[in-house]
Amino acid sequence: MKISVSILTLDFANVEKTFVPIAKDVDYIHMDIMDAEFVPNISFGYSVVGALRKLTNKPFDTHLMMMHPQNYIEQFVKAGSQYITFHVEADCDVMETIKLIKSFGIKAGISIKPKTSVEEIEKYLPYVDMVLVMSVEPGFGGQKFMESAIDKTKKLKELKEKNGYNYLINIDGGINGNTAPLISKYVDLAVSGSYICNADNPKERIEVLKNL
Repeated sequence: MKISVSILTLDFANVEKTFVPIAKDVDYIHMDIMDAEFVPNISFGYSVVGALRKLTNKPFDTHLMMMHPQNYIEQFVKAGSQYITFHVEADCDVMETIKLIKSFGIKAGISIKPKTSVEEIEKYLPYVDMVLVMSVEPGFGGQKFMESAIDKTKKLKELKEKNGYNYLINIDGGINGNTAPLISKYVDLAVSGSYICNADNPKERIEVLKNL
């Protein structure tokens, strides 16, 4: 299981001191992009992603929690994203959005909220490079892990192995030293935010997750 850090709760006033050391120790950087429409919050945009791109060469996994993700994909590609993940619940043509992301030569991911079943995205699984299971309601950091996500990761792994699919199984929400062992057998990648970014010793927390 590889580790991606969500920088939603990062201290952006001291980004070189807070972001750069964390980026060195994780495998991916998870960018939570919120539009105050799909979720009731606003985070940051492609200009911030582009600025952070100059500070690390780690892969950027950009998670568009946006009602109309198709309108912003090109900007986030140009800002330096290697993966762009959008929600099946968004107001867009899912297959066309997958094709649009891939047309820029990067990886396409699809995400599901806690109340959305794996069955609702099965027809898209042959075409995506990542599936992101939300183990909290998207929109805010620091929420409690929902155990219903465990069965979803199991199902996605079964489908992947049965059909020879190539997507990474990713999970986001409430991932820490206690919850990560519940899903580490089923996922390729786990996103952890406040558990890492708000710690006195982020490196130690990252090692806990990596050494499961």
